[in-house]
Amino acid sequence: MRVNRQIRVPKVRLIDELGEQVGVVSTFDALKRAEDAHLDLVEIVPTSNPPVCKILDYGKYRYDQTKREKRK
Repeated sequence: MRVNRQIRVPKVRLIDELGEQVGVVSTFDALKRAEDAHLDLVEIVPTSNPPVCKILDYGKYRYDQTKREKRK
């Protein structure tokens, strides 16, 4: 899973911090929006074209993922 500056594609399909689909934007603009919100840009679906990225708190996201995996 790539986060913030690790995302190297020119454009991404962006979902903002409220869960609203913004659409296809440049990766630079998506990173700027994430930084302005004091959150991270996380690549959620890297296999789509363009990749789907979401603005969220990466630490909290990883914590929730780990909890879900342990429950299974």
